Amino acid sequence: MLKESKVIQMKCPKCSAQLKEIKVKIQDADSSVTSYQCGGCGYFDFEGKSMEKAISEIRAREAPLKIKQKIIKLSHDRLGMYINRDVARSLNLKGGEEVYVSVPDKNRLIVNLVHH
Repeated sequence: MLKESKVIQMKCPKCSAQLKEIKVKIQDADSSVTSYQCGGCGYFDFEGKSMEKAISEIRAREAPLKIKQKIIKLSHDRLGMYINRDVARSLNLKGGEEVYVSVPDKNRLIVNLVHH
């Protein structure tokens, strides 16, 4: 959705025409983004601060997938955890595949897929 535009004192870097400042609504962002657009050649650019604000709003809405799982005892000192079938399907995981496991701190376990 475009809001009313105004001509600003900036020239198009491609054709030197006056750029128009237009407020643009971006999906999943509450605030508008300022866009500088050329009516002559179609050049456009976005103002940095308004774009960063919109990106922050979009990222705040992106909730990482969190599934509560139980750690199970396999045998002796070995532990395991089942991978939810929807997670396995979305990552295209198959039994017997190798993964890299890292422990960046005492609260996180990161599993990275090995891509062949």
